[in-house]
Amino acid sequence: MLTVPQTEVYTYEKVVIFISCCLSFLGASLIIGGHFWWPDLRTRARQLLLYLSLADLLSALSYSYGVLRDFQSSTWDCVLQGALSTFANTSSFFWTVAIAVYLYLIIVRSEKALADSLVVWFHAISWLVPLVITVAAVSLQKIGYDASDVSVGWCWVSIQADDHVLWMLLTGKIWEFIAYITLPTLYILIKKHIYKAHEALSEYRPILASSSRHHTQSSIADRKLTIIPIIFIFLRIWSTVRFILTLCNSPAVQNGMLVILHGVGNTFQGAANCIIFVLCTQVVRTRLVSCLCSCFRHNVDPAPHKGLVNNYGEVISRRNAEMIPSYVIEE
Repeated sequence: MLTVPQTEVYTYEKVVIFISCCLSFLGASLIIGGHFWWPDLRTRARQLLLYLSLADLLSALSYSYGVLRDFQSSTWDCVLQGALSTFANTSSFFWTVAIAVYLYLIIVRSEKALADSLVVWFHAISWLVPLVITVAAVSLQKIGYDASDVSVGWCWVSIQADDHVLWMLLTGKIWEFIAYITLPTLYILIKKHIYKAHEALSEYRPILASSSRHHTQSSIADRKLTIIPIIFIFLRIWSTVRFILTLCNSPAVQNGMLVILHGVGNTFQGAANCIIFVLCTQVVRTRLVSCLCSCFRHNVDPAPHKGLVNNYGEVISRRNAEMIPSYVIEE
């Protein structure tokens, strides 16, 4: 049994974390909405991003309820919130790794057929495994109040359970540790492959105009593939730190800044994905701005808009012919 007293979550901390939940909800909603609003932008890779966003959306909703509710005991809604966040959070880990595996097979191995065939398995693993784990945890009464030592106001694994460490690992931490290793490894391999491909292109076609365009796309892909695992680790590492501090019975687990970083890190994933794959992707960003502007105009000439859509279709057709999936190379 842990002897560390309950971690108090102050009002300003709740406000910051709730804002993070709202941003994550909006970010995931933009990704999901864009998938349905613009059919010509749909690719297999973006479909995987859609499923990740669904998990992040559910995660943001469950965490926001937990932060506002600020549980003090294992009530029925505490267990329900803990179950939903456990399922969504674990599913998010699996989908994040699944996207990395898919990109690795497409870019490095050039095995698109194999990558597409694995999508069914991605669904089975990313939805069913978290569901089985969550149902087992709820059935065995392992989900409940955790004194905010391994959460920030919401419920997760009951701190009163004798085997709470085992269930903390099964319901999240072990998959988090695996992601810490898998994501950097796969993205480093992808980056190395892109770099070698660019070097080969520069050697054999140094004077072609298309080489400049390829260099630009490689640079964009390099930046995005660098930032994806960095952002994931930066957001998730704080919950890992508090988990370790809790195991060590350290009072540092109650540090205010660490609590905020933990809360924001666990709840901001949907917003981070939106920044990378919507706001930092030119074709999606331009369409989004166009839609927002049209909302404030009463008399819009449909002809330019139609031309714009046709131009986007041409852009997407060209980019689908590239080796690298569009949402990675787009600026």
